[in-house]
Amino acid sequence: MPGVRFLPLRPLALASLVANVALVVTGAAVRLTGSGLGCPTWPRCTDSSYTTTAEMGVHGVIEFGNRMLTFALGIIAVACVIAALLEKPRRRARVILSIAVLFYIPLQAVVGGITVLTDLNPWVVGIHFLISIVIIAFAYALWRRADEGDGPAVPLVPRPINHLVWILSVVSAAVIALGVVVTGSGPHAGDEDAKRNGLDPATVSQAHADVVFLLIGLTVALIFALRAVQAPSATVRAAVVLLVVELAQGLIGFVQYFTHLPVLLVGAHMLGAALVWTSTLAVVWSLRARPDVPAAPTEPTPVTKTEEPVPTSH
Repeated sequence: MPGVRFLPLRPLALASLVANVALVVTGAAVRLTGSGLGCPTWPRCTDSSYTTTAEMGVHGVIEFGNRMLTFALGIIAVACVIAALLEKPRRRARVILSIAVLFYIPLQAVVGGITVLTDLNPWVVGIHFLISIVIIAFAYALWRRADEGDGPAVPLVPRPINHLVWILSVVSAAVIALGVVVTGSGPHAGDEDAKRNGLDPATVSQAHADVVFLLIGLTVALIFALRAVQAPSATVRAAVVLLVVELAQGLIGFVQYFTHLPVLLVGAHMLGAALVWTSTLAVVWSLRARPDVPAAPTEPTPVTKTEEPVPTSH
């Protein structure tokens, strides 16, 4: 049921999702331009200023701009919480999801500050990125839930298909996590003096590629399985889109590796990671529908019969 909405929750949830994907891209820009310590301390930008200064140059502007995007994310998240609370009737799931997004944004900012205070420790930087992936999951769920009814979830595919998709989702998350490890072993650390994680880049890149091949294989198997059980066209389309995104991301990954990691391709690969994740979530959400709760039938108002007067004999 759509209910009464004082603020449009679904567009706000979409804005939150897009903004969090954008944060991944701007975070990549910070690292790829060597601006990770453009603001050398936290929460201030310098010891005496919360904002960048002219002396800090373009690196300070890039890092400070990325920090400011966090405030924009927070404002959108607060608006989502307010919109969810003001819905009539109020939906508990939407309130919880909106609060989850809001909770993780300041956590993301704190971890981002720790990355600066630890001079861009690659493991902390990796956690910083993975928190963005968690936020994207909650924002996507909020966006989809904001357009659903209040009825119980109705499965659209057989149970084994659900099991396959959940395995695929775990592998998709593993691909992203291994990508973080690969990033921590290579160049583009965000600052020329930043340390790396010490792992062999070729070895971790091969492990990452192996899991990518597994993900692509699972996705192809899913498409065939969905066609075999005559799944809804929207579900098949979501799986096909995921495969296309995976292939494009894999192509970018191979090209960037053999061309020695040019910054533009690395940035595109970072965006691709977020798109692979959202495409995976789209497949998960396409497996069921949640219709509106049918309105309870109203009882007919009983009709009271008026008694006919009994004729009397004279």
